[in-house]
Amino acid sequence: MAEEGLVVRSTRRNRFNTYRGELSPAPGNIIARDFRSSAPNEKWLTDLTEFAIPPGKVYLSPMIDCFDGLVVSWSISPTPNGDLVNAMLDEAISTLASGETPTVHSDRGCHYRWPGWLQRLERANLTRSMSRKGCSPDNAACEAFFGRLKTEFFYPRQWAGVTMEQFVAELDEYIRWYNETRIKMSLGGRSPVEYRQSLGIAA
Repeated sequence: MAEEGLVVRSTRRNRFNTYRGELSPAPGNIIARDFRSSAPNEKWLTDLTEFAIPPGKVYLSPMIDCFDGLVVSWSISPTPNGDLVNAMLDEAISTLASGETPTVHSDRGCHYRWPGWLQRLERANLTRSMSRKGCSPDNAACEAFFGRLKTEFFYPRQWAGVTMEQFVAELDEYIRWYNETRIKMSLGGRSPVEYRQSLGIAA
């Protein structure tokens, strides 16, 4: 690597923490670090991540499908409040066909303990699963997505002179590219959307 002038880009960790104590009873860890899935919409993962840019902070709330890593839905906001995660969940639920009831796994953050989130899951008949307190490996597949996103999209740039609106638009564009174009060797050199299309599954 030295001879070729190649440099390994490392991930800088600055984890955003939404834990505010045990606000409501927590369900068990149903996923139990088994992120394999034989079909879409069986296991979903979610979390929040933070981006600090010159104009301020931006928060991303995605829903990841364990089947192929597709970002089912996402919301972006300068405020990490209940509206951010609820909007993302509403969009994810709208993609489900009749009878599809994925297990939704999250950490123990306050956003996933508030009434609005719980009511939406109950109405859609979705099962809750939660990581153990302070145990990020329990949601490792979602953490891995954040790592790839920040290594490829965020860390290589300084973002000086970029407005909040421009950053949100570029982040949104990256996620669309991630779904539709970025290949994964685990999917046979296809993107998640291309992989589903090869199986005759609508994406």
